[in-house]
Amino acid sequence: MTSHELAEVNPPPLQGQAAETAEEVGELSWWAHVLVGTLFGIVATKSEIISWFRIQEMFRFQSFHMYGVIGAAVAVGALSLFLIRRTRLRTVRGQDVSIPPKDLGTGARVAVGGGMFGLGWGLTGACPGPIYALLGNGVFIMIVVLASAVAGAWVYGHLRERLPH
Repeated sequence: MTSHELAEVNPPPLQGQAAETAEEVGELSWWAHVLVGTLFGIVATKSEIISWFRIQEMFRFQSFHMYGVIGAAVAVGALSLFLIRRTRLRTVRGQDVSIPPKDLGTGARVAVGGGMFGLGWGLTGACPGPIYALLGNGVFIMIVVLASAVAGAWVYGHLRERLPH
């Protein structure tokens, strides 16, 4: 690895910032992820977005609850992206935040992938994030769903080169 490549992987600390070891940063990062994941689980549970009944209500067009939650998430995401671009936000290490454009092609792969995702969501009553919240709430049958999701990702990883993108 050249010194230029090494500098990109390990940028120098910001001025006035104490140098931290990789272990300290890794441990802090791990705890931050645990905290955010725990907060997500609490919010997902309290807002009932992990409820199979709420998801079935949504798919049967019997309740606005889940559509409101999804719509609010889309609005927050859109506002966040707008503000990131508008303010030219930088990372904590001083790097520019850039969001490259996405080539969707014909959209067939998105339709097929979305259909598979929706089928799994409809059958199990959970998309990837809430699987962990359900496990945290003691719904241990979700281990089967998690294992299936991991197996699907593994199969995709092995077939990716042969699939049309």
